[in-house]
Amino acid sequence: MHIPDGFIDGKTAATTVLLSAAGVGLALRQARRRLPPRRVPLLGLAAAFLFAAQMVNFPVAGGTSGHLVGGVLVAALLGPSAAIVVLTTVLIVQCFLFADGGVLALGANVFNMGIVGAAGGYAIYRLMRGWLPGTRGQVAAVAFAGWCSTVLASICCAGELAWSGTVAWSAGFAAMAGVHMVIGIGEGLISALVFLAIQRMRPELASEVNGPTPPRQWGELACYGLLAVLGIAIFVAPFACPWPDGLESVADRLGFGHKVAHPIVSAPAPGYQVPGVRWAAGATAVVGAVGTLVAFGLALLLARSLVRKPEEDSPFSKP
Repeated sequence: MHIPDGFIDGKTAATTVLLSAAGVGLALRQARRRLPPRRVPLLGLAAAFLFAAQMVNFPVAGGTSGHLVGGVLVAALLGPSAAIVVLTTVLIVQCFLFADGGVLALGANVFNMGIVGAAGGYAIYRLMRGWLPGTRGQVAAVAFAGWCSTVLASICCAGELAWSGTVAWSAGFAAMAGVHMVIGIGEGLISALVFLAIQRMRPELASEVNGPTPPRQWGELACYGLLAVLGIAIFVAPFACPWPDGLESVADRLGFGHKVAHPIVSAPAPGYQVPGVRWAAGATAVVGAVGTLVAFGLALLLARSLVRKPEEDSPFSKP
């Protein structure tokens, strides 16, 4: 669902930049107030996981593919503000290093997947949690909210395309919502399975109450988790489904695929390939590993600069 440059016009790009800046600014402020220092490594790990997971497209009907966005999954584990920060970090890395999503369309992509997808999906997750208690209810809420987040983000994308005059609203809405209803099934299933695995292996991570886990244990978990995520980027991503994703498929079907503009900023590894390297799978593995590490490091540095100081998180501090 990464919008490339050329699909939206100047007024839409400017409006979504303003909306995204306000949303990300609020998310950064809330993360600074609420995220305990001991969970800082988890933001880096979440960014690394989402980057690697978004490289792994899965096939859906009609020769179209989809991939995990993961906003609801991260929001259920770390809160909606942290999820917005993580997704924004991933989208920035994808845009400037791999030309995955346009520079001028970055605000729209952050708004659709980060703010609408993560925050909107989290609101649905919280609502469902009130109706579905227990672990099974929590997993079901993640699955349903994950599906909803994908559909909501696609509807916003259709509105932006229509507001830009790229495609008629009726056609764009039907096509984008229709294909992403199917892609959202994969989003919900993957999110639920990952959340359930975390719930079974490390239940303290899936708890909405931050327990007194030693900071060193969080750091150790992040290191092992990063190694596992690197394995996904190196060994799985090169063999992802090559079919066009939902937006690309809709663009080809409705006849506006030719509007893709040449990137205004040259990415070092466009399309997750290295110029001049003929071994496509090997190049994807290398750039996937590099991108995973960059996303991890950028999110970790950002989180360390934002969260409260350790002494502010002491047992004697005010709640």
